[in-house]
Amino acid sequence: MTASETGRTDVPLMRVLGVSTAAAVGGFLFGFDSSVVNGAVDAIQGEFGLSDLVTGVAVAIALVGCALGAWFAGGLADRWGRKKVMLLGSALFIASSIGAGLTQTVWDLMLWRLIGGLGIGIASVIAPAYIAEIAPARFRGALGSMQQLAITLGIFAALLSDAVLADSAGAAANTLWLDIEAWRWMFLVGVVPAVVYGVLSLTIPESPRYLVVRGRDGEASRILAHVTGEPDPDGRVAEIHRTVKLESAASIRDLAGPAFGLHPLVWVGIWLAVFQQFVGINAIFYYSTTLWQSVGFSESASFVTSVITAVINVVMTFVAIGFVDRVGRRLLLLFGSVGMFVGLVLASVAFTQVYDAVDDSGDTVSRLPTSWGVLALIGANLFVIAFAASWGPVMWVMLGEMFPNRYRAVALGLCTAVNWLSNFTISLLFPAAMGWVGPAFVYGFFALCAGISFFYVRAKVPETKGMELEEMG
Repeated sequence: MTASETGRTDVPLMRVLGVSTAAAVGGFLFGFDSSVVNGAVDAIQGEFGLSDLVTGVAVAIALVGCALGAWFAGGLADRWGRKKVMLLGSALFIASSIGAGLTQTVWDLMLWRLIGGLGIGIASVIAPAYIAEIAPARFRGALGSMQQLAITLGIFAALLSDAVLADSAGAAANTLWLDIEAWRWMFLVGVVPAVVYGVLSLTIPESPRYLVVRGRDGEASRILAHVTGEPDPDGRVAEIHRTVKLESAASIRDLAGPAFGLHPLVWVGIWLAVFQQFVGINAIFYYSTTLWQSVGFSESASFVTSVITAVINVVMTFVAIGFVDRVGRRLLLLFGSVGMFVGLVLASVAFTQVYDAVDDSGDTVSRLPTSWGVLALIGANLFVIAFAASWGPVMWVMLGEMFPNRYRAVALGLCTAVNWLSNFTISLLFPAAMGWVGPAFVYGFFALCAGISFFYVRAKVPETKGMELEEMG
């Protein structure tokens, strides 16, 4: 490779890395806003006197908004452009953070979480779609993984801020600054990253594919040359024109096919979305503090454990970024399924040893013997390691790139909505299921789903490494 070729590759890489990072801040908000409730669950339940099932609704109702936001985001992005929809997501995040932090009843808390969910759903669709459209094929896997990296950083930031605020107040239910409880501050701090997301959305270029659809070929060509380093931008614009003609009138009808009414590739995306949630990852990130307290950990130890898990999640996502364009998407998913299965089985076995004890105040509480508690922590963190290095980022990479241009936006919206509905189902039922059948059976179900995911990927999931978007389908 000549020096000029090296320069042409490196400079655009830094530019596309910059715009991808800005877009991925939506993923940070996605992780932050969806996980910040973790440290507030017990305080909210005590504040409003909620049952386990209603607590699950208060947590999970944001995911209904996520599904709605994901469903409508693709259509809005095609009409308004990617940047304007990102700004809408930012505004929804800001409103939700303030509203949830100042809520006076569980009903308006649910409303504000629903609004925040709309913003999360928008971000979950727009960021991977935008990055897939702006990134060169040779870097698309790694850059697409930035969405999941941003999500993990958002989760870490949420759990860390929860822990710091709870520790500063002495407990999440105690008052902190301005006579406002710590759990309310957990929501209010979300205003900061939401504003940053809005500002960054104003600085990035519009998607070349959106510009081509709108007949703005000159702008699209300049962005392809300046940002992605495309050596023949006019040729690529012409290629995009050929594919977006099929995409221009895309609707849910375009997903129709012979496999139970849908195109087989759409079913692949749907099942990837389902498995990513049914292995129970968000039971860890929405309820981990409550989970560890339920088996005998103190509130402080539970917060620390949750933060450590979030750190592991971030670190292992870097591993996925390093390997996704080398070993491919499919192999990472297969390895991830095996690792998740082993970790979840270990946790499930450990939780069979939970027993009831009487504490100093005479209340009956659950306890886990120390050695079994260690095994549960090892299993849970092995699960997070395997998920973060595979299913976490790779599913979002594949959903952003696996569908043909003619129905990519619609299919991505459908699959992301399914992902959020699956997340809603698990998050809604988790607190009640823990009471009904206990953690051993709940984690055993997650392990079963991880095992099934291995065989599904091996049988049905195609490899997309190194392919241009125009080659898909």
